[in-house]
Amino acid sequence: MRRTALSISIALSLMAGVTEVQAAGKSTLERRLADLERRIEQAETRAARAEARARQAEEKARQTDAQVQQVEEVQARQVAAPAAKPGEATKEFSFKAYARAGALFDDNFNGVSGTGPYMSPAGRLGASVGRLGVEGDKYMEAMLQMKQTLPSGAYSRYFLMIADSVESNNDWTADDSKLNVRQLYAELGNLPSFTGAFKDSLLWVGKRFDRNNFDIHIFDSDVVFLAGTGAGIYDVKPSDTWKTNLTLYGRDFGVIDSSSVKIQNYILSSNNYFYLHPESPNYWQVMLSIMNANDNADRKADAARSGAHAMVAYGDDKSFYGLREGNSKSGVLYGQGLGAQVKGIGSDGDLTEDAKAVRAFTYGGTKLAPNLQVVAGLMAEHSKDRYVKGDEYNWAAVNVRFAQAITQNFQMLYDLGYQYMDLDNGVRTPGVKNSANGSFYRLTIAPTFKLDTAEFFMRPELRFLVSYLGWDDDLNGFKYADQLADGPTDKRAFFANTTFTGSDAWLFGAQMEIWF
Repeated sequence: MRRTALSISIALSLMAGVTEVQAAGKSTLERRLADLERRIEQAETRAARAEARARQAEEKARQTDAQVQQVEEVQARQVAAPAAKPGEATKEFSFKAYARAGALFDDNFNGVSGTGPYMSPAGRLGASVGRLGVEGDKYMEAMLQMKQTLPSGAYSRYFLMIADSVESNNDWTADDSKLNVRQLYAELGNLPSFTGAFKDSLLWVGKRFDRNNFDIHIFDSDVVFLAGTGAGIYDVKPSDTWKTNLTLYGRDFGVIDSSSVKIQNYILSSNNYFYLHPESPNYWQVMLSIMNANDNADRKADAARSGAHAMVAYGDDKSFYGLREGNSKSGVLYGQGLGAQVKGIGSDGDLTEDAKAVRAFTYGGTKLAPNLQVVAGLMAEHSKDRYVKGDEYNWAAVNVRFAQAITQNFQMLYDLGYQYMDLDNGVRTPGVKNSANGSFYRLTIAPTFKLDTAEFFMRPELRFLVSYLGWDDDLNGFKYADQLADGPTDKRAFFANTTFTGSDAWLFGAQMEIWF
């Protein structure tokens, strides 16, 4: 009995020990698991902090790069300009340029002459066949500018532009040079005494291209080109959605025979922009010009002494005709008398008093795919009684350029041009060709290198060129009325001013183009 009780007591003691051991083991495991979870949480916290510090460092590096770039740009604009003291004017000097240089030859390795965007018979009327693959000239513009800004924000700007153009491929071309000062003017802007509608306006006087000229680059043709010597005021704002510019330009037509009287044409223009709302990229442009050249008929019989010009256009800086992202602009121009040269406003003194012309244009650009961009333009014109009573000229031209990016620095350019002409010089002389009609075709392929093919208008571009030209041979030998008066110098029927005969030609070459 006593032995049984002892056995039971020992058994109970052993069971209690085992329970204590199990409890102790369970407690140790739970502590270890808790410690592990805590260490994992701490590691995650440290990783998150490290990631945040890395992002901060990247952002600071980007900000530093942007600040460095801004400093470099400011230093570039202030070349050789001393630091301004508080209260003194700051001065900024800048240099800009445009240039192209190329060489062209035919399939016999002979140089060609008379080529260029205006190589067709209608070129004299401002009809371009497109520029890529037909420009073999060496042309440059160097633009120097000094701007002085007062603490009040008022500034003055002096602008000088020097240009030159030669056809020769030689390194020394002084005998062929056409070096010329094309612009020379001064501006005043942000004048504190100008308030209301004139608050942000600027004044200018001198010799210049009008600031609001615009062009179709692939044609190498301005839509409007207003230039000369005169004065004007820009950026007058009668309302938040209306901006207007008023200019007066003078141009010379020459001197009356046996006289020292100079014939000058004065062109008064009002150029207006109407926006859909203050921040809108869409706008209507309405430009009106009148001109007068006293005694111009004494210089040349039947020449006009007055004229008028008008343009209405619609521009969209953000979309390609409302279809997709890009840009586009379209419009109509009309001129009569001296205004019938609708592109170079007031620049042609040989137009008759009855001359009339109407021109339509449209152009735009967009991306068709990530590596494919397109820019296209169309111009068409009808004019009559232009140089003699009874003449009539009709032409239409379209140009399309595709830019296909192969790599970041290499692209293929495909440029197609077409022009139709129906020309009648109004002269009825037996045996003389007074009219011509037909078409001109051009295809240019240009492997091109540049810094970044993502930007269509980024320059410089280094190009290698192959162009095929074709035309109807009825266009060969056509001359304008004043060209007939000079008498024939060659009985062969050339295509306009070129040395081409027949109905087609091949051109090869290379070209660089740059602007900044």
